[in-house]
Amino acid sequence: MAQNQEYTVDPTRLVSPDPGPADAEENSLRPKTLDDYVGQDKVKGNLRIYLRAAQQRGEPMDHILLYGPPGLGKTTLAGIVAQEMGVQVRITSGPAIEKPGDLAALLTNLQEGDILFIDEIHRLSRQVEEVLYPALEDFALDIMIGKGPSAQSIRINLPRFTLIGATTRAGQLTGPLRDRFGILLKLEPYSPDELARIITRSAGILGIPIDHDGALELARCSRGTPRIANRLLKRVRDFATVQGDGAIDGAIAVAARKQMDIDAQGLDELDRGVLRAIIELYGGGPVGLDTLAAALGEESVTLEDLCEPYLMQLGYLTRTPRGRCVTRLAYEHLRLPVPRRLREDDETDGGQQSLY
Repeated sequence: MAQNQEYTVDPTRLVSPDPGPADAEENSLRPKTLDDYVGQDKVKGNLRIYLRAAQQRGEPMDHILLYGPPGLGKTTLAGIVAQEMGVQVRITSGPAIEKPGDLAALLTNLQEGDILFIDEIHRLSRQVEEVLYPALEDFALDIMIGKGPSAQSIRINLPRFTLIGATTRAGQLTGPLRDRFGILLKLEPYSPDELARIITRSAGILGIPIDHDGALELARCSRGTPRIANRLLKRVRDFATVQGDGAIDGAIAVAARKQMDIDAQGLDELDRGVLRAIIELYGGGPVGLDTLAAALGEESVTLEDLCEPYLMQLGYLTRTPRGRCVTRLAYEHLRLPVPRRLREDDETDGGQQSLY
């Protein structure tokens, strides 16, 4: 099925928002309370109200769905909810729950008020989802025992628990599953100032001297993602240790970033390769995604999931009915001459690139 199509992640790609081997220390950097959690003020404000209301009523929280791009802190928020409620949290992922029996084992081992966190919940199989529905609504499991004429259904009552689901693709959740979440929270990319505060906090935990200029320089090229910010901090720490006195300032951050082939906007060689291929091989587009992937020697789903969202967020790339096109901003970022047609389009439609 298309919704289960996966991409492979290059573990050496520093600006990938997906977890990798370089994130082994990530757990020690996770904030434990809402007060320590930087950014996402609207989400934090609403979540604080829901937590206090549940505590005053003496009830478990309603089921929560967290959605947004990877690396923004969905797993961290699940841990914070458990910490604030004073309960245990069990962490698993959608692909790990292969059979209804796996889900039944998880649910029957929960205590009253415990939290079950399912990452990538959109990848749950349909059979597991059907077992999950009565568990979410009635806190009961309906299990079939036996086969054929002797088969019978047994209902097992469950303790009241809270399910926290996290997904990077909320649109791929089935309607019945999405409707069973009482609280839906969307996480947005972080601003450079918020990321600088996160980097400064992480540097304090890791014992890395860093000034404001160094933190802000790393924040600007972190793609709005704390996971990338913390990963860059650890790698720049290595450069500061070997090439400097161990402290990170603006100059060390810039030098390390350039040596790792990451530019000021957070684009790495793959991102720039996408833009250059469209410009140099296809005249700025439009070009189909599969054609572009073949030209770069990458999987099309890799480009679609890893490169395109951030390039479109920066306004360097557009999706049109005929394919992908680069914008005037992409030419300017790569310091290439802007074609006359783009200059004319800017003059005639106020800067909006034509779709055709």
